[in-house]
Amino acid sequence: MTGSVRELLDAVQAERAPYDDDNRLVPLIARGAAPRAVFAAIAAEERWIVRSDRRGFHALAARADEENALEFFAGLAQGEGLALAKLDALAAAAGPDEAGVEKPRAGCQAYPAYLAWLALNGEPADVVLAITANFAAWGRYCAAIAAAMREHYGFDDEACGFFDFFAAPVPEIEARAVAAVQAGLDAGRVAGRAGTYARLFQSYELRFWNTLADEFAGA
Repeated sequence: MTGSVRELLDAVQAERAPYDDDNRLVPLIARGAAPRAVFAAIAAEERWIVRSDRRGFHALAARADEENALEFFAGLAQGEGLALAKLDALAAAAGPDEAGVEKPRAGCQAYPAYLAWLALNGEPADVVLAITANFAAWGRYCAAIAAAMREHYGFDDEACGFFDFFAAPVPEIEARAVAAVQAGLDAGRVAGRAGTYARLFQSYELRFWNTLADEFAGA
């Protein structure tokens, strides 16, 4: 990773890192204190999110005029398609959440709504940087949930597949992100909004988790 891109990424991640622990749901799941019904709610909400994000990444790929950025977003869109297939096993194991299927929670859907906004308005290189900066926290959340599902809730590997998928780092995606951001820097296409985008990404993601925490913490 080139020094300039590494410095940018480190700076954005360092700015957001103190807020990663504001997630109130994952610690509950990690110690087995959340009700099993929360997994049905997550599956229902993620069906809406993953479909929306896949379209958003396709739109960003179509707007990107630099090959690495195009391939980065196209790869994320492909990943969302793979993740969507893994939600079936989670939903089947967790049971139905009719409220989430028919009436998705606004707090949970703020994140994909913002990604859809970025798909129309964000500078692709800045969006690449912001998304990459948030990967680490998202991966940690998914790893903690997958471990807790096995230890405390008795889910099998197939049911945990959605979280396992996102918990595993993908070096090829990170390498493509680095190349895309470097190309953006070289072309003067990094508009300096990555920090703002990352802050909002984090805020909306935390809203997803904490919306469910408010609903299920006392259940």
